[in-house]
Amino acid sequence: MRDPMMAMLLERLHSAGMTDVVEVEPAPGGLAATAGLARRGDGSSVFVKAFAESPSDDAFAAEAEGLTCLRTAGGITTPTVVLATPDVLVLDVLHPRPRDEAFWEQLAHALARLHTSTTHPRFGWHRDNWLGRRRQVNTWEDDGFTFFARHRLLRWLDEPRVREALDAADRAALERLCARLPELLPDRPACLAHGDLWAQNVLATADGTPALIDPAVSYTWAEVDLAHLWTTAPPPEAHGFFDLYAELTGSDAGWRDRMPILQLRQHLAVIAQFDDDWGAADHARATLAPFRSGRRQQQPVADQTAG
Repeated sequence: MRDPMMAMLLERLHSAGMTDVVEVEPAPGGLAATAGLARRGDGSSVFVKAFAESPSDDAFAAEAEGLTCLRTAGGITTPTVVLATPDVLVLDVLHPRPRDEAFWEQLAHALARLHTSTTHPRFGWHRDNWLGRRRQVNTWEDDGFTFFARHRLLRWLDEPRVREALDAADRAALERLCARLPELLPDRPACLAHGDLWAQNVLATADGTPALIDPAVSYTWAEVDLAHLWTTAPPPEAHGFFDLYAELTGSDAGWRDRMPILQLRQHLAVIAQFDDDWGAADHARATLAPFRSGRRQQQPVADQTAG
């Protein structure tokens, strides 16, 4: 096998006992981990992913748990976990999503059902899990504003790339924004959220049913998932998704205005992990700009999307 990363996946699979795998080919995606399609001796295939250097022995166990919880607790379609070890994660194969509006309408119904049927009295999760190669701290909090400020925004300030991208005034602005979250965002209950719901994590089953991958689950605000999807420029056929989701969940008319604040979490996570942040630092600085001087801001910050 010429590709050293695919050879690594093959070796990991054989070491984990899947000795019937005869070949591994590259699979799309894989920003944080290496991904491949593994062909078995009987002609079937499975999806496999691994880190060249794993951030933790529990990374794949936490991801497998998240996939199972989304399916069993929230009714979201996810790939079946075939194998999860500290070194490798093996899943059933999914397919590219179809390019039609009906698919996104199905996803709106599925996501609305997840968010409205899994409300929880506290914010957090029973264990930490992983957002890419960085630990997602899920310490339980009774208050959503405290949880989001402490574990989803301020938590990134110590990351080296974030320190380089944001100056002292930006960091102070983030602290001011966090102190004012109760003024800027509505007080909403926690629910089970996917946690890393950008457009590339939306795939489909063989029959075209929406399916989600790569979760970083916790009980948090539903709009965290909505904001993440909103900021990653879904395709044109998804244009009706957001309005339908808002209708199904009874969202108020101001949800779009709140998106930049909620999107700070994924912008900071991207800055922390990748040399090329795809404009995340610019978006973060723009959202923080009104808070740099400490002056009182009466309205939510203006809407920004990656598209």
